[in-house]
Amino acid sequence: MEDENLYLELLNKRDIQPTAIRLLVLKAMMQAGRSVSLLDLEDLLDTVDKSTIYRTLTLFLSHHLVHSIDDGTGSFKYAVCHASCSCEVNDLHTHFHCVRCNHTFCFTNIPTPIVKLPDGFTLSSINYVLKGLCPECAAKEDSRR
Repeated sequence: MEDENLYLELLNKRDIQPTAIRLLVLKAMMQAGRSVSLLDLEDLLDTVDKSTIYRTLTLFLSHHLVHSIDDGTGSFKYAVCHASCSCEVNDLHTHFHCVRCNHTFCFTNIPTPIVKLPDGFTLSSINYVLKGLCPECAAKEDSRR
């Protein structure tokens, strides 16, 4: 019940009307503990069709409840924003993509470097993705040696 109140509060803060599907998608994303793709959500929510999940993600994106990550895999990942995030350039953070397990993680404690652009250019977003092995995959790699 406590978790459900958290999900309801998150939706309310972003002016999103709670529905059973929206609560399911938000719960699945938060319980995953990492960013998730549309396919990940389809697997986690096998009773919900792809178009419903996609429409829910689009709504969440437009209300800045989640942000999208282009980690270079050809499939966008989505992660729940922290409470004060408005998905503006100064809110952006670093992402890490594990090349072995294909998981992408948000590092909100590592700010994204902002590059000074030449006059006339306006910055609207930054995609900063580090690639390597996550701790779990690195440990498996070490155990094989």
